[in-house]
Amino acid sequence: MKRLLSIFAWVFLLIPFFTLSMNAQVSVIGELSQDKDAKPGDSYTGLIIVRNDTNEPQEAKIYQTDYTFQCDGTNNYGDPGTQPRSNAKWVAFSPSYLTLPPLATMAVNYTVTVPKDVEGKKLVGTYWSMLMVEGIQKGSAESSLPQKDKKAQMGIMQTIRYGIQIATTMANTGTKKIEFLGVAMDTSGGKRSLRIDIKNTGETGMRPDVTLQLFDVQGAPVGKFPGIKYRIYPGTSVRQLIDVSSVPRGTYKALVVVDAGGDDVYGGQYTLKF
Repeated sequence: MKRLLSIFAWVFLLIPFFTLSMNAQVSVIGELSQDKDAKPGDSYTGLIIVRNDTNEPQEAKIYQTDYTFQCDGTNNYGDPGTQPRSNAKWVAFSPSYLTLPPLATMAVNYTVTVPKDVEGKKLVGTYWSMLMVEGIQKGSAESSLPQKDKKAQMGIMQTIRYGIQIATTMANTGTKKIEFLGVAMDTSGGKRSLRIDIKNTGETGMRPDVTLQLFDVQGAPVGKFPGIKYRIYPGTSVRQLIDVSSVPRGTYKALVVVDAGGDDVYGGQYTLKF
């Protein structure tokens, strides 16, 4: 059975607040996701490349969080090592602070040391956590760079932080299971969509293909509609919104297929009326 390693790599916008600067000045280049198939006792390394996009020196800080998410839009950035499948305590990284010369790139190196077990329990499936890279605004309390314009300014800033999720899947272990939490019509955003909430109830991360097939009351095929290939970790859930605005109003039989690869294919049948 093919094992899918799941990584979320997100860019987050924090709530705007009053500050001395307007724009984020650093970015993460290259792969925004890092994953590895490993065995208990293994150790492996990786790196994250951070770039200064300006003609002035810039600073950035690097720190860890856990990360879980649910189909209702709930996101939880917990303290590192607090969620049951966190690998944050396996990850050592350096440096935690960068001063980048103009237009320069610098590397954050990390090492993942997989334990042989966790509290006497065998490691099974996928474990993950997140490394955050966040620019430090000049003139802020965290900045050590001199402020170019020392005059007091007031503005609205959006601080951008890049979340690079690091996932480790124990090779050839773990089950893949999904649960359909709910299927319903959704008319938000001016579209008519089928809302499908899917939860990973297994032990291994997956990034399945999701498709909707519609049939009329006589059983003739009406169309096949693809969803988005979201990554789903154990215990997390996602929401698919599949646009069926082009389908005439009526009653249909719907087949929802979630294909996680190999023999791991799941389906649900529903009657839709819209």
